[in-house]
Amino acid sequence: MLTVSVKWQKEVFPKVEIDMSQPPYVFKCQLYDLTGVPPERQKIMVKGGLLKDDADWATLGVKEGQKLMMMGTADEIVKAPEKGPVFMEDLPEEEQVVAVGHSAGLFNLGNTCYMNSTIQCLHSVPELKSALVKYPSERRSDLDQTSHMLTAATRELFNELDKSVKPVAPMQFWMVLRKKYPQFGQLHNGTFMQQDAEECWTQLLYTLSQSLRSPSPSESLDTVKALFGIELVSRIHCQESGEESSETESVYSLKCHISQEVNHLHEGLKHGLKSELEKASPSLGRSAIYLKESRINALPRYLTVQFVRFFWKRESNQKAKILRKVDYPLELDVYDFCSDDLHKKLEAPRQSLRDEESKKLGLKANEKSSGSKDNDVKMTDAEGSSNGSGESSKATSEEGGSSDRESHLTGIYDLVAVLTHKGRSADSGHYVAWVKQENGKWIEFDDDNPIPQREDDITKLSGGGDWHMAYICMYKARAVPM
Repeated sequence: MLTVSVKWQKEVFPKVEIDMSQPPYVFKCQLYDLTGVPPERQKIMVKGGLLKDDADWATLGVKEGQKLMMMGTADEIVKAPEKGPVFMEDLPEEEQVVAVGHSAGLFNLGNTCYMNSTIQCLHSVPELKSALVKYPSERRSDLDQTSHMLTAATRELFNELDKSVKPVAPMQFWMVLRKKYPQFGQLHNGTFMQQDAEECWTQLLYTLSQSLRSPSPSESLDTVKALFGIELVSRIHCQESGEESSETESVYSLKCHISQEVNHLHEGLKHGLKSELEKASPSLGRSAIYLKESRINALPRYLTVQFVRFFWKRESNQKAKILRKVDYPLELDVYDFCSDDLHKKLEAPRQSLRDEESKKLGLKANEKSSGSKDNDVKMTDAEGSSNGSGESSKATSEEGGSSDRESHLTGIYDLVAVLTHKGRSADSGHYVAWVKQENGKWIEFDDDNPIPQREDDITKLSGGGDWHMAYICMYKARAVPM
């Protein structure tokens, strides 16, 4: 790590750190944060020449305290139109971005699209942002330093995305992420390697779950679990010995397993809730095969689904990808996957939702629309509670000033984010986030390039070729007043 000063126009930035293990493009992203000059416009003088994005710091001879000269013009501040009606398509691209009401993109710091897409999806959760805003600057005594640093860096990055129109360089976040989880700092031929977005998503949520949890034993507040936690109750049965047991666990995502029989998310989830495991049988005195069948006993406000597309291919010694097309809906009903106990607790909220929808159709509350069944609307009032009761854990919501103290979930989930992967290997290719905004518009976040999309195009990311296909889907629960 070197510290240099950078002169730009009439300004001098006296202490700018250079991480010698990272390419110069990362240094340019830091300067973009300071000056507003995009990396592609920066001309930085070193050894009588210009600093190239892929240069090797070791051969440039930059020394501690050296003064560098930078030239380049900053982005202009977007001004509001002074008069007359202006149509969306007539606006400059940057103003179109503001008009549709979404956040900025994220610069790729060298194969960091897996991280950028994860951040953009999680940034769309207002309750998570609210919890991070309240996160204290001082570290709790029971929390390790790197977890605290990563949580604080997430808070600051979310804040930057909310304030910025221009793309943001997630430098601090990336440095802390690699410090907390060194696997994301793996190098190949001096270049940072592509990583798995699902692994980044899982690790970040795990860290936030530790940080945003109440340290007091008398308080059971667990923000991340309330927002994303899915409680599963499982029956474990050995057909050979007749042994049977049950267990309860909390997970942050449901798995959609893909096989020749799976054409739709619903089928893949059904497969994902069943598994075989081999373990010691006390009655047989040896290992035996057990069937594990799981049901959902409590649901979160945001339901995450992972498409299990990657598997280890022995012959090529790398992760390969299942390209099979698997359709997924804009509206997901998970009632069929819930436990009997949860079914009972869902009856009242589901009836309330049916009555509400009937009212919109002009029907009386006790009437049903043609072809409706008791299972047509599926819901849960659970929000990841760990007591197995399916009762709401009452995570706060910022939407319309309401909270879950006033509403219950319905088991109906609406798609709000899709993280896609393009390519045939987990260790290569490209990740992109597709996020629904509060105004109902969809935006494709391709690193620093946000692109408006039509909702009809979102469900076409289902696979079957070499284009982008869904890897992680995030659904938001539909709630009703109770």
